[in-house]
Amino acid sequence: MRVSVSWLREYVDLPADLPTGDLEQALVDLGIEVESVVDLRESVTGPLVVGEVLEIEELTGFKKPIRFCRVDVGAANGTGEPQEIVCGARNFAQGDKVVVILPGGVLPGGFAIGARKTYGRNSHGMICSAQELGLGDDHSGIVVLPEDVKAQPGDDARPVVGLDDVVVEMEITPDRGYALSVRGIARELSHALGVPFRDPADAPAPGATAEPAYPVEVRDPVGCDRFAARMVRGVDPTVETPGWMRQRLTVAGVRSISLAVDITNYLMLELGQPMHAFDADRIAGPLVVRRAEPGEKLTTLDGVSRSLSAEDLVICDNTGPISLAAVMGGETSEVLASTTNVLFEAAHWDPATVGRTARRHKLFSEAAKRWERGVDPALPLVALDKAVRLLTDLAGGTAGEEVLDIDHVAPRTPVTLPVDLPSRRVGVSYSPDRVVELLEQVGCTVTRGADRLAEDPGTAGVGSGAGEVLTVTPPSWRPDLTDPADLVEEVVRLDGYDRVPSVLPTAPPGRGLTWQQQRRRAVARSLAERGYVEVLAQPFVAPELVDQLGLPADDPRRPAVRLANPLSEEEPLLRTTLLGPLLGIVKRNVGRGQRDVAIYEIGTVFHPRPGAGAPPAMGVDRRPTDEEFAAADAVVPAQPRHVAVALTGEIEPAGWWGAGRTAGWADAIEAGRAVLDAAGIPADRVTVRAGERAPWHPGRCAELVVDDVVVGHAGELHPAVLAALELPRRTSAMELDLDALPAAPLVAGPTISTFPPALIDVALVVDDAVPAAEVRAALVEGAGALLEDVRLFDVYTSEQLGEGRKSLAYKLTFRAPDRTLAGEEAVAARDAAVAVAAERFGATLRGA
Repeated sequence: MRVSVSWLREYVDLPADLPTGDLEQALVDLGIEVESVVDLRESVTGPLVVGEVLEIEELTGFKKPIRFCRVDVGAANGTGEPQEIVCGARNFAQGDKVVVILPGGVLPGGFAIGARKTYGRNSHGMICSAQELGLGDDHSGIVVLPEDVKAQPGDDARPVVGLDDVVVEMEITPDRGYALSVRGIARELSHALGVPFRDPADAPAPGATAEPAYPVEVRDPVGCDRFAARMVRGVDPTVETPGWMRQRLTVAGVRSISLAVDITNYLMLELGQPMHAFDADRIAGPLVVRRAEPGEKLTTLDGVSRSLSAEDLVICDNTGPISLAAVMGGETSEVLASTTNVLFEAAHWDPATVGRTARRHKLFSEAAKRWERGVDPALPLVALDKAVRLLTDLAGGTAGEEVLDIDHVAPRTPVTLPVDLPSRRVGVSYSPDRVVELLEQVGCTVTRGADRLAEDPGTAGVGSGAGEVLTVTPPSWRPDLTDPADLVEEVVRLDGYDRVPSVLPTAPPGRGLTWQQQRRRAVARSLAERGYVEVLAQPFVAPELVDQLGLPADDPRRPAVRLANPLSEEEPLLRTTLLGPLLGIVKRNVGRGQRDVAIYEIGTVFHPRPGAGAPPAMGVDRRPTDEEFAAADAVVPAQPRHVAVALTGEIEPAGWWGAGRTAGWADAIEAGRAVLDAAGIPADRVTVRAGERAPWHPGRCAELVVDDVVVGHAGELHPAVLAALELPRRTSAMELDLDALPAAPLVAGPTISTFPPALIDVALVVDDAVPAAEVRAALVEGAGALLEDVRLFDVYTSEQLGEGRKSLAYKLTFRAPDRTLAGEEAVAARDAAVAVAAERFGATLRGA
């Protein structure tokens, strides 16, 4: 929200000598985040003058249109001769008055202006746009001064364009929609500075008449609980928006379009009431406010054809939807340069519906921004009356006497507030009179009631009047005040946050990290040390992801929790596997030229509880009971913590040292082993065996088993999944349920032998279907206690071995704890290991 201080002064008596620092501090003390306070008088230095365009010469032969202009700047250049300036804008003509900065001037951002040769001509200065002057974000063309501006060439342009003002830019939190207006900010400043406030909405306005301004039917009084309209006929369409209005719109970052539309935007900024102007001659038949029907489309004012959802609120005529209600109007009824009959509409829409519509269509208009935060339902008639008076005063025409006002607004529900609650919650003594005074400043109607017993006798004496109860009815412009806690916040905010003591709570004694936290850190550290990069993916997924991952119909990962208010309608579900979002990150990185990707994530997945029902309603006035907590927990989806990796491309890069190595299914399995090792699971309790589970390739998928319980899968992804997700061939992944792992046992420190090892390699030929891990287990079993380590270092196939046969080469390390092994002892242990493998799998020594 950007607003000029001069506009605020119309409704609040700010001190004439108020420093910008004090203004900023007053807003910050009220809980309003101030992005910047800019004194425009200091933003542009040097000669900034009014100029009149005398001649325009179009230059050709360049990539873009260029104009060479001769501009009358009076005596500002010291010679009185016209100034020669090269300009690329095309929204001005000969005879227009423009804003010119001469050599020696400096624009915002430290952009110094000088004389230079460009496009083959000498340019002495610049004709400025609103963005270059720091007045707004519009850079589509330069500032053309209205014809009614009395300034002459050479006059100082600062007061003409509003550079003699102070502009405040604020970030308004979602709960303070009323502050997205001059009215709201002026009221806040009156509280902070203790100065009078004049409400621009406190004005008489004609009410509904028996004959409506236009026939309208509201079929959804929940989505639209108030709809008002008035007509103005015979408007002069050639009248331009006055300079003062365009200047204020520009400062606020709103582009001037036409007089009728600019009036609606101006009143939206001033009052906080979004409005819409229809060309009455382009409306066919009565208007109907309803939900959209499936298959309906609407081309909005931004030129985009939008497919509507059944949840969208629309305004229709006999031709169908003509406006996406509360978000953006449609092309078929917009005000044109020839419009003479204008129908003004001011309504009140449901914030949640508008917010979902804006997100669904990715259309975050200024109107939608205000509606989803809450708008005063008492404003429509006042806004309509002001709009009609502005339009008829500026462009003539006749205001219709008929007023439409369909009003289904429910009265505000009073809130019961123990008068001592602010004192008990905050620890600052607020007298009952002070609490009432502050709430009435906000605009609440306060009724003081009978005493009651204090909820907490031990703290009842913090503020006097401990037993008194207030009945508080919030004002119409504060829809955020619904609970006693909201009223407590208002009391503290207006009395001053600086009065609240800063007392740090005493840290409770603890024993450091839990074993689960230690395990997660160990797993993350292990994967990072192996070259994987941690990512944090959004837990939201699209419904079609289950099909893209190839999950079968009976897969327990198919049912998903659907969010009631998702950030994006395209991704309304919570993930049941980490792989979907993780593979999306792989796709995005590969698409941006990162060919070698190895990433991991540790996060929760969400599994719904069938038939759990709805959670109990829990307020904020007290701590929920244990039974309420238990009932709520029974509905919350199960959220086990998983770890997953995804990798593609080269895992070992090529270079002068030799060829690289492409990542594959074996690396994904090794990542699973690394996770189990970091989790403290002994290797003898881990089994890796062939498995089958979507989305992995059925012939290249392994199950990770701990104590005969499958805790994860790893391997190469199915080609159909890779095609559906547009991923490179051979992309591999691993996913493991960390919460399914047992606690790590207490491991005794190993005994380290000081005697030398005996190293023996053995190559065994087995059937191709025999898993290498099972052969390794047989070798370990047969070798006995002297075997210290066994590692697979080669897998070999050839015609000499025979079809369906492979050679597995292992490095065996033998060592005794108390002596140097004799060669015969190591060979005997090797032979015993080979004998077990031969008995179990028919293994033979290669070359024997």
